[in-house]
Amino acid sequence: MSILRQIFGPSKDEIWRQLCDQIGGDFVQGGFWKGSKVQVQHKQWTITLDTYTDSDGETSSTYTRMRAPYVNKDGFRFTIYRKGFFSDLGKLLGMQDVEIGEPEFDDAFIIKGDDETKLRKMFADGKIRRLIERQPKIYLTVRDDEGWFKVRFPEGVDELYFWVPGVVKDIERLKSFYELFAEVLNHLCHIGSAYENDPGIVL
Repeated sequence: MSILRQIFGPSKDEIWRQLCDQIGGDFVQGGFWKGSKVQVQHKQWTITLDTYTDSDGETSSTYTRMRAPYVNKDGFRFTIYRKGFFSDLGKLLGMQDVEIGEPEFDDAFIIKGDDETKLRKMFADGKIRRLIERQPKIYLTVRDDEGWFKVRFPEGVDELYFWVPGVVKDIERLKSFYELFAEVLNHLCHIGSAYENDPGIVL
């Protein structure tokens, strides 16, 4: 066993390959410009797990993220995050804070969206709430596309997007990310906010 492995444990790629074996995903080896990623097919959607680094020129931070483009049937948008986790950013979103009537959940999370009825339907689902509550840090949102100089989505296609600070190598936690994504995508269909169509986007 190498000294680095003894100190730091298995590498990210090693853990993520194990994850692929357990959830039926594909491990895509990275190169000089792009890091490795995991892609898994859930119904007609492709869920992508990877990391990215954000730098301001002086310091840099690495994040683990999960993304899935989908056909947004009615333009429904929402964001949920733990209280105290980038709360200032949440204030800039311009969406209304919503309480869903579950006191412990409402106390722990900020929920914003543009359709209160659909938000309540979404988070009335006990399994979705439990998967969210298992995350020590979470920022889950629906957004328009990847932004300037990145992937631009066609009209009517949005992206379910989740990110947390750091490089996540806990396989159970990674599996819970995937399970949460699959449940939310399913539920977006149930409440009439997503089609089970291939959006035709490759990340």
